[in-house]
Amino acid sequence: MAVRLSQAAATRPDTSLPEVSDQVDWTCAFVNNMPDGAFDATERQFLDLLETGSGSEVIAVRRYALSGVPRGERVAARIATDYLPVETMLQDPPDLLIVTGSNPVEERMEDEPYWTDLSDLLTWGSEHVQSMFLSCLSAHAALTVFDGIGRERLASKCTGVFPQELDPAHPLGAGLESRITLPHSRTSTVAEEHLLRAGYRIAVRSDAVGWAVATRQIGVAQVVLVQGHPEYDPSSLLREYHRDVRRYAQHERDELPVLPLHCVGPEDWAELEHLHEVVIGGKRDPELVAAYPFDKVGARAPWSWHGVAQRLYANWVNGFSKRSD
Repeated sequence: MAVRLSQAAATRPDTSLPEVSDQVDWTCAFVNNMPDGAFDATERQFLDLLETGSGSEVIAVRRYALSGVPRGERVAARIATDYLPVETMLQDPPDLLIVTGSNPVEERMEDEPYWTDLSDLLTWGSEHVQSMFLSCLSAHAALTVFDGIGRERLASKCTGVFPQELDPAHPLGAGLESRITLPHSRTSTVAEEHLLRAGYRIAVRSDAVGWAVATRQIGVAQVVLVQGHPEYDPSSLLREYHRDVRRYAQHERDELPVLPLHCVGPEDWAELEHLHEVVIGGKRDPELVAAYPFDKVGARAPWSWHGVAQRLYANWVNGFSKRSD
């Protein structure tokens, strides 16, 4: 394996970190801020792409979790076994840092319970880490921390697989076509003109959903902001929709679910769209939702962005390697 995971069960702030093998080329810190329901899948998705993108390089990965993110018993036990407190990262800065998004709860990002820890981590990373890959909410957090740019709430959730335009001259786009597809799933955005004014270079964008990937040098770190979700697997969007429409049908929430565009194959779209229209049309029947074969349909959903995601990560790691020579 090109990615080696460090176990963390016996490692706490008052103990020394495990030694990294001489065979390791780079070290990477992976900070998983996703809620419990997506915690394991998020780890797998990001680390699979990192492994594929590493090529012949060997990357040692240590996993971290912010203490301010609420956890249930099962994920708390996983974190205690496999993850480290973020404070231990300060003792041994990694070469690369990946910070996932998180489930936004508060209207103001600064009111999230983990905000201080996240903003401190990003600031520290800009001073000690050579490259940071920041996803979704963490990308928006970086724009607030480094540039004073706040996110804007969308009128409705942006969710689906969208055509994107890639800047062929951007290093992250090496080996890719100028037209690609990427998933998006978010309730907020930051306008593209704000990024350009702050000096970011847009690597991937579209008129429909705005920017997806942008980069800028901040302190010692090359920062990659990702507003899209290249790490998603084929059924991620459908699983999110299943969660939202189930909660709506069960009257656990009154916000209308949004059906993600192109989240299933063409042969399954009409039936899924019909279910959606019936449920939001007033028939909030949990049995209707339970009867739909979400798992079977998700298993055959297309993965049009898989090669794009692998190349983006390979270009990121390769670009970091060249900067480090």
